[in-house]
Amino acid sequence: MRLPSWRDYVPATRAGRTFAVISLVNAAGTGLFLAASAVFFVRSVGLTVAEVGAGLAISGVVGFLTTVPIGAAGDRFGARRTLVALQLWRAGGFVALCFAEGVVVFTLVSCALAAAEAATQPMTQAVASATVAGADRTRTMAIIRTVRNVGFSLGALLAAPLLAADSIWAYRGIVLGTAVAFVASALMLTRLRIEGADVVQRKVNPLTAIRQFRDWRYGLLAGLNGVLNLHVTLLSVGIPLWALEATEMPAGLLPVLVLINTLMSIVLQVPVAKAAERAGGAVRALRLGGVALVLCCVALALAAGPASPWAAGAVLVLACVLLTFGEMWQATGGWDLSYAYAPEDRKGVYLSVFSLGGTGQRIVGPALVTSVVIVAGPAGWLGLAALFALATLLVTPVTRALDGASASATAAEGPAASAASAPVETAAEGLKK
Repeated sequence: MRLPSWRDYVPATRAGRTFAVISLVNAAGTGLFLAASAVFFVRSVGLTVAEVGAGLAISGVVGFLTTVPIGAAGDRFGARRTLVALQLWRAGGFVALCFAEGVVVFTLVSCALAAAEAATQPMTQAVASATVAGADRTRTMAIIRTVRNVGFSLGALLAAPLLAADSIWAYRGIVLGTAVAFVASALMLTRLRIEGADVVQRKVNPLTAIRQFRDWRYGLLAGLNGVLNLHVTLLSVGIPLWALEATEMPAGLLPVLVLINTLMSIVLQVPVAKAAERAGGAVRALRLGGVALVLCCVALALAAGPASPWAAGAVLVLACVLLTFGEMWQATGGWDLSYAYAPEDRKGVYLSVFSLGGTGQRIVGPALVTSVVIVAGPAGWLGLAALFALATLLVTPVTRALDGASASATAAEGPAASAASAPVETAAEGLKK
């Protein structure tokens, strides 16, 4: 892997560069809130920890159920218009959250926010993919992911002085700052002109579009990607709790693990994504992500053994490095494959279905890791490694089935259908040529 230059981190098109700036602003707002959300919920809204957990769990389910209908709306009204509406929806939700009091209002506002936030990811992918040609799509997606990591870090840094002020209006200022970031993102999106991003794909009622989804192969790929997406919960919940409860690693090293993950994601995401530009690269990247996560789980199981604090810390650092490579490969492979196998006239629905894997992981993942894996000890981590291994092994046959179904459909529909599906074939060629 050659060392990247600064040019590798700049999108090739003007639209791509503009969208990268939009992503930076959006991520900074998100990072600002995430850094202070727990304190805000308790000290400003006045909730207990249990009430926060219950409200977020309910809102997670709402987000899961509303993602595909909103994705279908994206096909009906255009991806960019839908994303603008979602950003304004999120901004309004954060303004409401700023002045929320009590668990009922908090839960209602959280549900409204969860619906918008869950649908934002697939709409962002659809708009971002439209900013570049197929040949440069993988690199641009990697750049945007890198920019988002930078934005999260900037947002967290901006939250620090406000948290130090320790006042109600300082906490509210954080939430209102997040809302401002989303309004700014929406305004910049309105000025972004991208060919195809405003095209109405299918004038079909969203519920009808959902009922018409029959592609079980694509759904299975989304499920496998969701399993591999468990790295999100491992980083935020699994590794910190396991390190504190079952290993001798000093608690002071926990921020170092997060820093390692952040810096690696910023510096290496673009070089790692280059692997997906070769023939079969996206499938290979998803498999490599699974292998790295298997090895990460094995390292976590071994971390409980060393009696030396620094030896345990070294094993956990290795686990964090493996987790980060798994995260970068999974993100690259999953993003490319989800777009390549989504029909051109149903991008919104298909990409929303694919995102359900990640949304489901956020609902099920914390309970799985805390109540099953960590409770079972090293054997629990080996069991999770086996789950990752199974998902990794299934990636190849599932993508082959998708290729076969696509080839059969093209052959059955004839030359006219082949011409109509040219954009989808172009996306797939980015993986095969």
